[in-house]
Amino acid sequence: MFDIIPDIHADIDRLERTLAALDAPLAFLGDLIDAKKGGDDLAVLTRVRGLVEGGALAIMGNHELNAALFHRGLRDDTEDNRKQHRSFLRAFGHSTPEALVWTDWFLTLPLWLDLGGLRLAHACWSEPDIATVAARRPDGRLHADDLPEIGAESTPFGRAVKRIVSGPEVTLPLGQFFVDGGGKRRTEVRLAWWRSDAATYRAAALSVPDPGEIPDMVLPDGVRAEIYPADAPPVLVGHYKMTGAPQVSGNAASLDYPAAPCAYRWRGEAALLDAGLVLV
Repeated sequence: MFDIIPDIHADIDRLERTLAALDAPLAFLGDLIDAKKGGDDLAVLTRVRGLVEGGALAIMGNHELNAALFHRGLRDDTEDNRKQHRSFLRAFGHSTPEALVWTDWFLTLPLWLDLGGLRLAHACWSEPDIATVAARRPDGRLHADDLPEIGAESTPFGRAVKRIVSGPEVTLPLGQFFVDGGGKRRTEVRLAWWRSDAATYRAAALSVPDPGEIPDMVLPDGVRAEIYPADAPPVLVGHYKMTGAPQVSGNAASLDYPAAPCAYRWRGEAALLDAGLVLV
């Protein structure tokens, strides 16, 4: 029995409403920090850390990893990055003792958890990437001296960490592109790796305003290998800012629905069920 909570992004009201709706041991999917608007990073972090110290589970999200890099000078101090970390910076400042204390705590959060029948990662459960990280860090917890390598994405270890918390992207066939929500042309697209029946670029593409811009061409074998097998244990992630009504039926799904907050009650089932969703 676990109740799984996706990305909170410094929204203390959403966190408290979510907690009030749940009644089993808790597991958080990361991205506790960095509100787009407003937000109370200190309140959320204090609440979640207290729950973890009391026995709840939590994994690291890409925002926690990026903050650990940013406040150690390992992520560029650009306007875009400051915008991403705006509420955390407002709460703690840039590379202050308080910011470093919290980002040190982020390093105690594992990149993945296997609960014995249910798997959790922030953005992607990838057996090859998890094996790469586990060869050095068997419990999935990063050390501070790993961070320069991760920030540079210069090694298989660094790239594996980034894929686990940020998800895989694939390069479209030569000459193909799509226009993202900001009007930029992109030749790489996020991969909906949990769609076990996805056989084409279009079916596997994620976060594309106009899916018709993605070629309806068969995925090459190397990309197909990234798709989560239909017979693998169930896995839940956050990260993807899904739209529409929450749905999870199958063996892998994202719970991150910003406009329709939800959690998932797992009671040992071998496949995810829409009936397990808790709408907040």
